[in-house]
Amino acid sequence: DKAIAEAVEAHPYAPLFATMPRIGKVSLGQVIGEIGPILERAQTCEQLIAEAGVVPVTRASGKSRTVAFRFATNRRARVALTTFADNSRHGSDWAAKIYTDARARKKRHPHAVRILARSWLRVMWACWRDGTCYDPAVHQANSKVNTVAEEPLAA
Repeated sequence: DKAIAEAVEAHPYAPLFATMPRIGKVSLGQVIGEIGPILERAQTCEQLIAEAGVVPVTRASGKSRTVAFRFATNRRARVALTTFADNSRHGSDWAAKIYTDARARKKRHPHAVRILARSWLRVMWACWRDGTCYDPAVHQANSKVNTVAEEPLAA
C-alpha cells in the first residue's frame, strides 16, 4: 500500500483528481492508470466516455434502432471508473442525486452507476483540459449555474 501511495502521489494527474469524493489511493491509482492514457489520446469528451466503456452502443439500420451495453471496450478502465463512481455517491450530494435520479427512472444499479461514471468523466475531462485540480466548491457552484432553468424573456 505504501509503494502504491508513493507512486500515485508522484504522478502528474494525482493532484487533479485526488480531491474527488471517496477516492482512495488505490482507486486513484486505478483511475490514473486506466483513464490517464485514454485522456491523453482522446480528442473530445465524448470520445473519452466511449473509450472508457460507460456509454451504450447504438445499432441502427433503416427504421430499427437498438441501444445495447458496450462489450467491446477497455474493461479495466470501466471497472476502475465505475468503482470510483459507486463509492463517490456516498460522499457527494451531487453524485448521489445523479444516481438516485437514474434509479427513479427505473435504471438498474449497474446502469445507474455507469450514468454517474459518465458524469464524473465529464468532470475529469474538464479538470484535465483546464489543468485545474478538482474543487468540490467550484463544482457545486458550476452545477447550480448549469441547472438553473431559463426564465422566459419579457415581451
